[in-house]
Amino acid sequence: CMQVPELEKATVRIRQPERVREIIQSLREQGVAKLQVISDFDMTLSRFGCNGRRCPTSHNILDTSRVISEDGKKKLKDLLHYYYPIEIDPNRTLEEKCPLMVEWWTKAHELLVQQKIHKSDIAQIVRESEAMLRDGFKEFFDQLHKNDVPLFIFSAGIGDILEEIIRQANVFYSNVNVVSNYMDFSDDGVLTHFKGPLIHTYNKNNTVLQGTGYFQQLSTRTSIILLGDSMGDLTMADGVPSVENILKIGFLNDKVEERRGKYLDSYDIVLESDETLDVVNGILRYILTE
Repeated sequence: CMQVPELEKATVRIRQPERVREIIQSLREQGVAKLQVISDFDMTLSRFGCNGRRCPTSHNILDTSRVISEDGKKKLKDLLHYYYPIEIDPNRTLEEKCPLMVEWWTKAHELLVQQKIHKSDIAQIVRESEAMLRDGFKEFFDQLHKNDVPLFIFSAGIGDILEEIIRQANVFYSNVNVVSNYMDFSDDGVLTHFKGPLIHTYNKNNTVLQGTGYFQQLSTRTSIILLGDSMGDLTMADGVPSVENILKIGFLNDKVEERRGKYLDSYDIVLESDETLDVVNGILRYILTE
């Protein structure tokens, strides 16, 4: 695709190049007024790794911060070691995984509530963390904002933390909407519980959006770019009333050889171990340029 030179990057894999070219062309022809971007946050807009080290997710940032007791940290780590292999197990069905994910998130949230976290600590926790947005994030957020393209971030992480990451990066614009797991604080600013509905890796679809009416307000936005890093992210656009064009871009961060086939079956474009938003920005540049 000459118009999007970024698609020539070595990290890019595409099973059906002709189809991808057609979708990108249609997105451009439909125009800016019809476009919306739906994205996961952790390991999609944020980096998976840096200099050979894993970057933290929004949950990790809190789990490993100074406001969590040593005992709390150990229990949270134990939950991760037990449930994460289940989450990524290719041999288990969604029906098996879903109740176990609810169990994991619920237990983790209960542990966090026991820690009496203060709302006033959140900005500092994020500042002290190793959270990083992907290279090129500024152009990504700026392009969408400048063109009034809605960006919907749908995350199974912790909303308060990820909003703070975006805020500290100075890109929390008016076109950005987040649906995630938010904390609820008492009048004196202490975490008391998490607001519902609970969002985990495998229920990022219409079931947790009912009542928000978000996609209904955007019913004319029928062109979609979807960004994710897991199989669970593929359903994020399910609530969009009438999709005309959808381009699914998947970040394959981990266990690349093992998961490549599945990702190529599910996503139109797969980015392997790519810590940038170069390809996304290149496509947006092409679509948004008059």
